[in-house]
Amino acid sequence: MNFTETDDPEHSPHSAAERTAAATRSTWVSVGVNLVLSTLQIVVGVLAKSQALIADGIHSLSDLVADGVVLLANHHSQKDADEDHPYGHQRFETAASLVLGLLLLAVGVGMVWSALVKLQDPGTIAVVHPVALWVAGVALVSKELLFRYMLRVAKMVKSSMLVANAWHARSDAASSLVVGLGLAGNLLGFPLLDPIAALIVGLMVGKMGWSFGWDALHDLMDRGLDEAEVQAIRATLLATPGVAGVHDVRTRKMGDMVVADAHIEVDATLTVEEGHNIAVAARAAVLQRHRVLNLMTHVDPARRPDADHLPPG
Repeated sequence: MNFTETDDPEHSPHSAAERTAAATRSTWVSVGVNLVLSTLQIVVGVLAKSQALIADGIHSLSDLVADGVVLLANHHSQKDADEDHPYGHQRFETAASLVLGLLLLAVGVGMVWSALVKLQDPGTIAVVHPVALWVAGVALVSKELLFRYMLRVAKMVKSSMLVANAWHARSDAASSLVVGLGLAGNLLGFPLLDPIAALIVGLMVGKMGWSFGWDALHDLMDRGLDEAEVQAIRATLLATPGVAGVHDVRTRKMGDMVVADAHIEVDATLTVEEGHNIAVAARAAVLQRHRVLNLMTHVDPARRPDADHLPPG
């Protein structure tokens, strides 16, 4: 999930320190919930002979690893710019989202493989103990509440990394629902439904992992903003006094921020200093109103705005 200017037409009111504190707080809440649930699900799953509940517990356990990645990324992404990283370390968040996606994909593949092995030998599938169904219900409610809490924090501070981690929790809630249905079917005399539920959970987790990983990979390859956000930046530039036109607006993602460049057109009779002052004002307006980390402006004369594109000679 990516944020757009329509989520908040003004710049985010939260400072970097506030975003870090909110991210850390919500992630530690997730750590506590996942630690309790994964232990409960795996222990009860083993005792109740439920492959689906064990798979769900392993999914919860993977959340603990994911939470660790988020905490690490949240710490490093807030570092100031340095000589090696002149635009800062915001892409550490994108890299963390890629790791989360790969983690989910690996967990999903493992779940699918385990379920398929079990389905090939139906005689080994046991009838589960009813307590497994109660544990699945507790996990479902807990993960859904955790998802809603984490997504609210993620939207408040506008962090794609936290959105990814929140949806990781939602995938657990969905998997717990599937597990609950599989356990209910097993208890009603259809033992195959337990490994089938584990198989479905694995496919769900794998699909979400692929989605997050692919999205993060594109951002790391300098994917630009969508057209609506580009047009919003263009409108801000055009609203700056002295700007007669705008062209060649280009953007690329830098974590949850954006690096952009644009050609602004000004009256050709202005002095270099006057043109420079207009460019400075245009840049300041964009940085204030949009989630732009830096904007490089190029000043063109309005009479020949594309002269820089002409072949030499």
